[in-house]
Amino acid sequence: MSRLRRMSPRRSYDQYCSAARALDVVGDRWTLLIVRELLAGPRRYTDLHADLPGVSTDVLASRLKDMERDGLTTRRRLPPPGAAYVYELTRRGRELLPVLQALGAWGAPELGERRPTDAVRAHWFALPVLRELEGEGVVEVRLEEGDFHLHVRALDGPVYGDGPAPRDPDARLVLDAGTCEAVARGELSLADAVRDGRIEVTGDGTLAKALREG
Repeated sequence: MSRLRRMSPRRSYDQYCSAARALDVVGDRWTLLIVRELLAGPRRYTDLHADLPGVSTDVLASRLKDMERDGLTTRRRLPPPGAAYVYELTRRGRELLPVLQALGAWGAPELGERRPTDAVRAHWFALPVLRELEGEGVVEVRLEEGDFHLHVRALDGPVYGDGPAPRDPDARLVLDAGTCEAVARGELSLADAVRDGRIEVTGDGTLAKALREG
């Protein structure tokens, strides 16, 4: 019997409603946050666990198995010298990007000020910043917490990534944590932050020009 067939059956609301069916698949705690992490591209289990503070190893392993069963993720072994297993989103899993964007926009007013107990990773600001960008290209963002980069309007492949852009970006943004948090809370647009001098924009691409002219 295959590994997938040994899994426990999926719990269901047993309602003939597309919202209920969607929640059957992604409604469990941590599932959508795992999708958020995998929008950065293939990730090893240890990397996922490190960037999901608070999740237990048992729960993370269980969610990943459920997501593989439900067609949201696949698992593959990297070729030598890596030789590690990585998880990545399927096309079906990647289709959750606009769902996460809408959920993040709805939840922005709930952020408030950062609490002393709140964990933070620089790349958690990737999706809020992405919501503010028009056009297409690569944007590098430099924060006090670290750097990340965005693939704006990418049709496939990673939506964002940790660290500097893998190539010369179309735009580079430098901003402080307070400004980025205000953007994430929906209190400040990127255009207004650039206009107010709270974001430094460099680069010659159309994205950079649009931000400077916005």
